[in-house]
Amino acid sequence: MSDYFRGDHRGSKPLRVFSALAALGAGAALILAPLSTRETAIITGIGLVFSGLTVILHDSDPAAPRGSVRLRRAFGGIIVLFGAIVALVPAVGAPWMAFLIGAALISHGMLAIVRAVRGTAHSRSAEIIAALASIVFGSLVFTWPVLTLTVFRLAVGAWFVFVGLRLLIELVAGWQHPRPTSQPRPHRWIRVVGASLSLALALCLAVGSGVLLGGAKLPAPDAFYTAPAETPAGPGHLIRAEPLVTGVPDGAQAWRILYTTTHPDGEAATSSGTVIAPIERGSEPLPLLSIAHGTTGVAPKCAPSLGATPFADGAGTALEEMVTEHGWAAVTSDYIGLGTQGTHPYLIGDAEARNVLDASRAVQELPQLSTTTETVVWGHSQGGQGSLWTGQIAAQYAPELTVRGIAAFAPAADLYGLADADKNEAAGKTVSAYIASTWDRIYPELRLAEHLTPGSAGGVERISELCFNGKDVLGAILSGTQIPNQVFPDALLAGTFGDRLKAQTPTGPFPAPVLVAQGLADPLVKPVQQAAWVEGRCDAGVEIDYRTYPGLDHLSLVAADSPLTPQLVAWTLERWSGAPATPNCADLRGTATSETHSTK
Repeated sequence: MSDYFRGDHRGSKPLRVFSALAALGAGAALILAPLSTRETAIITGIGLVFSGLTVILHDSDPAAPRGSVRLRRAFGGIIVLFGAIVALVPAVGAPWMAFLIGAALISHGMLAIVRAVRGTAHSRSAEIIAALASIVFGSLVFTWPVLTLTVFRLAVGAWFVFVGLRLLIELVAGWQHPRPTSQPRPHRWIRVVGASLSLALALCLAVGSGVLLGGAKLPAPDAFYTAPAETPAGPGHLIRAEPLVTGVPDGAQAWRILYTTTHPDGEAATSSGTVIAPIERGSEPLPLLSIAHGTTGVAPKCAPSLGATPFADGAGTALEEMVTEHGWAAVTSDYIGLGTQGTHPYLIGDAEARNVLDASRAVQELPQLSTTTETVVWGHSQGGQGSLWTGQIAAQYAPELTVRGIAAFAPAADLYGLADADKNEAAGKTVSAYIASTWDRIYPELRLAEHLTPGSAGGVERISELCFNGKDVLGAILSGTQIPNQVFPDALLAGTFGDRLKAQTPTGPFPAPVLVAQGLADPLVKPVQQAAWVEGRCDAGVEIDYRTYPGLDHLSLVAADSPLTPQLVAWTLERWSGAPATPNCADLRGTATSETHSTK
């Protein structure tokens, strides 16, 4: 490589100095700065441009063949061109870099096998083992593209620093690096052991990747979830029910149900769900909780009624207390497409609300149980949005039900704001992947699959098959970390798709008191966005009881030891007893950030 930097044409020295300093700066940034994937691509591209220029501008040995000079300059030109593309179009450049690294490792391994087979016997085994390791590592690149780019970024950063320092030293001191003398070859067994260790490491990483990203084996929906040829006419009718024993708290009894519902366009559909009630119950109808569950995934196997803990979603501890200590019944809809046939209408508020209301209707037909037609609605995250929409459409869609209260915990109330604010974060990419895979079928006119950012399609497909509960959560989030760019480009968010996201914002009016709870350390549903939604409702005359919890994030907000747990139980009982509501819009108006909102 030292040949690239020899010579002292005076006309090229200023540009060489500038190129050396640029390479040093790019290398330092790649190694030291906390860069996003996009920023890594930009700086890497700039560094490649100046590194390519140093190759082109170097003065070769006058005795060097003209063909080798042309080859060197052509090579430098390729580096400059590729660097310019990566820097100017980083959204494309980042996936390209990962693809080229993986392809190069696999190609190198295949060529090494061919070379080993045709080579001498004494080195064949070590070369074949090393080649297999290279192929496995190359395959892993396609599984972990962003992690690969992080490692690649550090290696390239070190190379840029080396190039810059070497060029400066040669220009200032005229230093010439001596050609390496021949070194004795390592013993054959050392090469075999080293190659074997590399292959063992590659295979361990491959198996570990499969375990982490493959997801847990979950039961597929059985015949219970398949609707019969003849179903009751109209929404909200019970089709069948069966006892449920998995994950049922002591002192409670539960059932799995299948019932009729509708799509937002009025088309008939079926959904499944769960019902839980105290074992000891009198002759009077039980007060009813209607629960909209949070994100569990978008594949049929992700239905909460199929899970090991069907009643743990959201405020599970508060739910158990309401059932076993206060004598309430609760019904939770799985939503269409989770368990049952069809596409899950992920974060489509009207559809979620219809499923929740129809589950509350269907429980009225469960022969083992008698419940009131009055209900309090709960929901966390996706279910928080669903609970708000349930209250918003209840009077029109299910007038026979009376909503006495609506509690939403960290609700995805501002879906557009969430998609925009979290677009570069792992959890946000996971949510975006769920939206992309479902909305592309529900709203085919948007043609979302055709407009995803480069490098996103594979990650979206993988995430769509993973659930967001149990062991699958880790696999879904890790898959989200390996999507190089935000899933939806800004142009898509600014267009019709963005308008559809905004249309999912529940605005009211609501038929009963509304409680909104928000953790101030929530990295997914941002407190500032939630505060803006609450203030907007307050300004529109919709009274909200807004409670914030310092130090609590998206999940700890609804954990057993959360201060929300006893408050939620007390608030729900107050709604049933007819106690006056406790909105605090008057205290919130004029505040700038959610951190200034009071916690009750």
